[in-house]
Amino acid sequence: QVQPVESGGGLAQAGGSLRLSCVASGRTFSSNAMGWFRQAPGKEREFVAAINWTGGSTYYADSVKGRFTISRDNAKNTVYLQMNSLKPDDTAVYYCAARSIGNYQTTASAYDYWGQGTQVTVSS
Repeated sequence: QVQPVESGGGLAQAGGSLRLSCVASGRTFSSNAMGWFRQAPGKEREFVAAINWTGGSTYYADSVKGRFTISRDNAKNTVYLQMNSLKPDDTAVYYCAARSIGNYQTTASAYDYWGQGTQVTVSS
């Protein structure tokens, strides 16, 4: 079992940067595909980025491609989301999620373990 815990959210100005971290407890972290999702008020939870268990393969939503970078450090049981060129539309609660088996997916229902979320607010 994996238990993700996010940190690093906060307030940023448009054009600024934030880095989110997700520490996932559990002996199987290095074999779990991981994903970041976000949910803005009144909207559905949406896929942001995902990474396979080695870190050698990543995938991004079109809305963040070229601005966000997902990475992982299996020695630290941590996955990161570097967010640059932030926009007000990036304002949301960001969630880290882990799959128990298989490669990454872009649908939330494919993930088995979720963190509690961290708020990101981007002001214009």
